Amino acid sequence: MTETELAIQEIEIYGFTILERVLTESEAVEMREALIRCEQEVGTEHGNRGSARHVANLPTLDPVFFKTLDHPRVLPILENFLEESLILGSLNSRIVRPGDSYQQLHSDIPIEMLNMDSPVMMNTVWMLDEFTSELGATRCVPGSHKSGLALPPETLELKHVAEAIAPIGSVLVFNGQTWHGGGKNTGSINRHALFGHYRKRMLVFQVDPHDEFPESWFDQLNDRQKQLMRMTKGLSAAHAADSHLR
Repeated sequence: MTETELAIQEIEIYGFTILERVLTESEAVEMREALIRCEQEVGTEHGNRGSARHVANLPTLDPVFFKTLDHPRVLPILENFLEESLILGSLNSRIVRPGDSYQQLHSDIPIEMLNMDSPVMMNTVWMLDEFTSELGATRCVPGSHKSGLALPPETLELKHVAEAIAPIGSVLVFNGQTWHGGGKNTGSINRHALFGHYRKRMLVFQVDPHDEFPESWFDQLNDRQKQLMRMTKGLSAAHAADSHLR
């Protein structure tokens, strides 16, 4: 069984999988340094079910992030669930600082869009630090993508919660219906990660990458990256998004 086949099987059964060392350590460190610069310039406080620093629309902030959009070890897994016509809904970052507590477990797909046969959204978490319990590794609830619920019931005792423990440069890939949430950072350093959010073609962007995308970077994108961001007809093509943040 190939890595891709195994990953697809694990996502179908558990709702998530981990691909180790997709980025080399030097690539991950380069992205982390770029992310730190971006956070200092345009980062915001993020209170979505838990405190953290947030940086939105990373493709518009530094070309170093482009390689995550269509990485050959990750994209085929996403295409299996969302078809080759999928789009990049957003590429953002959530930086968990020492003292930031657990993020509430949740699905990224609203209940009216849940689909047990074929999810409309998939997510990737690119680990720019080693993910450990101490630093607040992302948590997932195995099998919750088949629950038909967008949130865990308040009366349910969650007995089985998995932590995405993995080396720097690894990628967590999960069905957007899977209950997940950031961990509690009890360490002494920030935990940095990128969140690539992908959607089926009929949906709009979560955050529109056309917004303030530098024209001088356009030729650095390959054809597949342009397709994923609906830029095959250039930066001025009609588009729509849930939000325009910048």
